[in-house]
Amino acid sequence: MDTFRAVLGKPPAADTGGPAGRPSSMDAAWLALEAANDLGDAAALAACRRVIDTSLNGKSAAQSDLNLIRYYFS
Repeated sequence: MDTFRAVLGKPPAADTGGPAGRPSSMDAAWLALEAANDLGDAAALAACRRVIDTSLNGKSAAQSDLNLIRYYFS
């Protein structure tokens, strides 16, 4: 079973005030950040950090970073 879908249930989306209970891109970024850190994946770490930073600042993350996180466990 795909770890990403098992934990989050759905792929991440940009934080646009979607339905309650849907995982935010920041939640997915934290999950991917932990995995990327364990694997030593510097590019994924950087993308995760950018998504987390932009989410904390109330901005939208780059689509390329969101795509990397979305498909990280594929």
